[in-house]
Amino acid sequence: MFRAWNYGAGPSTMPLEVLEEAQREFTNFQGLGLGIVEMSHRSAEFEKVAYEAEALLREIMQIPDNYEILFEQGGGRGQFAAIPLNLLPEDGFADYFVTGHWSRSAYKECAERYGKAILHECVEKNAQGEYFIDYSKMKVTEGATFAYVCLNETVNGIEMFNLPDTGNVPLIADMSSNILTRPIDVSRFGAIIFGAQKNVAPSGLTISIVRKDLIGHARKYCPSVLDWQVLSSYKSMYNTPNTFSWYLSGKVFKWIKDLGGVSELERRNIQKSNLLYDYIDGTDFYNCPIARADRSRVNCVFTLKDESLNQAFLERAKNAHMIGLKGHKVLGGMRASIYNAMPLRGVEALVDFMRLFEIDHK
Repeated sequence: MFRAWNYGAGPSTMPLEVLEEAQREFTNFQGLGLGIVEMSHRSAEFEKVAYEAEALLREIMQIPDNYEILFEQGGGRGQFAAIPLNLLPEDGFADYFVTGHWSRSAYKECAERYGKAILHECVEKNAQGEYFIDYSKMKVTEGATFAYVCLNETVNGIEMFNLPDTGNVPLIADMSSNILTRPIDVSRFGAIIFGAQKNVAPSGLTISIVRKDLIGHARKYCPSVLDWQVLSSYKSMYNTPNTFSWYLSGKVFKWIKDLGGVSELERRNIQKSNLLYDYIDGTDFYNCPIARADRSRVNCVFTLKDESLNQAFLERAKNAHMIGLKGHKVLGGMRASIYNAMPLRGVEALVDFMRLFEIDHK
C-alpha cells in the first residue's frame, strides 16, 4: 500500500497499525453491524470504549487519582479561554511564560478578553544568533493565580526540558505537540491540556488533565462546554463528544503501551531528532536557528542558507512523496514534524533526500 511520508505539524501521521485496525472496524464495530461513528455515545458499547481509553491514558502517563481526565472539544485555542475562565478570578492575574507562538497566543487570549496577564518574555539569542530559553525569566509574580507554559512550541521548534519552580502557584501547561513523547511527572502541574491531532488521534479532540481541587471555580459566564466542573460531572459527555477521535485515542494509547510505554517513545524520539539535527549541524547548506539544548524533538525547524531554493526544495520533496515540510507562515523556512508515529526510517528518508538536494545545488 502506498504511503507518503507526512511531516505535517498536525493533523499528522498516525500509527499505521492503528489506522488499519480502525479501517477493519469502521463499518462493523465488534460485530454490531454498525461503525463507531454511527454509534450513540450513550450506548454501553461506546461507554466501554471511552472508559478503556481514559484508563489506558491514566496508566501510561501514571496520572494520580487526584486528577480528572476530560475529553473535550474546541482545540487548544478553546483551552486558551477555558483556563482563565476556570481559574482566574475577576480581580486576579496570571503569569504567562512565553517561549513562542502558541504561548503568546494563550497570553493574548487571556489579556485581551478575561483579565490581567503578566507577560514574561523567556526566549533570547546567544552569541551565535541561536534562540534559547532563558529559564531565569520564569519567576512567579507574588499573588499570581497560576503560571502558564507551552512545553513545546510547534511553530518555533523550541521545547522546554526544564520546569520553572512555581511553588504553590499551579503550573498550567499546553503539551499539544509533545504529549506522550517523554515521561512527565503529572503531579508537577495544576493542569495539562493538549489537542489530540499530533500524537494521539485525528483533530477535533482536546484532552485536559486537571487537578481536582482546581475544578469548580469557573466564572458564572463560562460556557458550560468549557466548564471543567460541568464536564467532570457529565464524564465528558455533557454534549455529544467526538466519538471517533476518542475511540482512536484509545487505540493509540494501547499501541503506546504495547511498544513499551512512554519511555520507549522518548528513546525513539531522541534517536530520530539526533539523526536529523546531526546532519543539519554537519553541513553549511542547512541551518537550525535554535540552540541545541532547546531544540524540539518533534518539530525540527531549519532553513536553507540560500532561501531562493525553498520552492525547489518543497517541489522536489513533494515529488518524492514527502509532504508537510513547509514551515509555519509566521517564521517561514522548513519544519519536519517527527511525532511518535513517525518511524526512524521516515527520518532516514528525509536526511537522504536533504543530502541529495544539497549535492545537486552546491
